[in-house]
Amino acid sequence: MRQIPKGQVLTYKEVAYRAGSPRAYRAVGNILNKNYDPNIPCHRVVRSDGKSGGYNRGSDKKKEILESEKAI
Repeated sequence: MRQIPKGQVLTYKEVAYRAGSPRAYRAVGNILNKNYDPNIPCHRVVRSDGKSGGYNRGSDKKKEILESEKAI
């Protein structure tokens, strides 16, 4: 997660693939939803359809952060 630079995003599926479990994209989403550590940029993981997806601090906050990082 920390390897995703500002201004870039990966999909849940891409994160699962890089972790060695390409079909575990739902598990990735569930794990990231439980992350409250602001040092882990889980907001940089989006859905495969390009939508931002969920975020434990709210979808609007995720979109706001991604826009500030010029990722969307």
